[in-house]
Amino acid sequence: MNLNEHQGRPAPSGWSRTQELLALPTQAERLPFSVRVARSEADLHKAVHVRHSAYARHVPAFAESLRAPESYDTMDGTVVLLAESKLDGTPLGTMRIQTNAFAPLPLEHSLTLPPRMRHSPLAEATRLGVGEPAQGRAVKTVLFKAFFLYCQQQGIDWMVITARTPIDRQYERLLFTDVDPALGYVPLAHVGNLPHRIMCLEVSGAEQHWAELQHPLFQFVFRTDHVDIDLGQAPARNGPKSHALAAPLPRMQM
Repeated sequence: MNLNEHQGRPAPSGWSRTQELLALPTQAERLPFSVRVARSEADLHKAVHVRHSAYARHVPAFAESLRAPESYDTMDGTVVLLAESKLDGTPLGTMRIQTNAFAPLPLEHSLTLPPRMRHSPLAEATRLGVGEPAQGRAVKTVLFKAFFLYCQQQGIDWMVITARTPIDRQYERLLFTDVDPALGYVPLAHVGNLPHRIMCLEVSGAEQHWAELQHPLFQFVFRTDHVDIDLGQAPARNGPKSHALAAPLPRMQM
């Protein structure tokens, strides 16, 4: 897409590259797979299957604890995303999103978040798992977009992830930053006490920030309508806890 054109007209003279990106119209694009919220026991078992398979390739000992659904999967304030092939329904990827609407995030059992985040609506992505690398990178990118869209839908302030090395570099490329640079890699109870880096992305400022840095996935995330990402009426985050408040698919580089 030519960034010097907006709805068929030249961009006004003097516009910055950032302004041109932010003025781009939304384009529709279909995917060869779908991403939706798991809503049945069968859906959840599909997600658990691909979750276990993915973890078994990298951390086989820990993966043994992931053969069955976890209690977190069905807790209030939690959704499990499922990516499936349109061809035959094969599960291709999964991610669990947990908010702090009803209880602290899982990572909060292992560390204390900084004051700027402690009383804000948060969502932590956990149990990310994708299929074989050939299609896995594209699936991972779409799951990230679905995570972002879910956070927008639910009024979340901060997206939070935990990542072991070298996976943390992927999130750096998505402009996640350290919650606290002094923490380094922290052993986390909910991931088998494996050392992970704690990173975050502020939802409200993401679009502007990505445009200013001319991020290569800006159009994919912010200016492409992917109807194959179906969050439907995802369970709301509102709960008892109060807060003060058609080009080739881009891929997250490994």
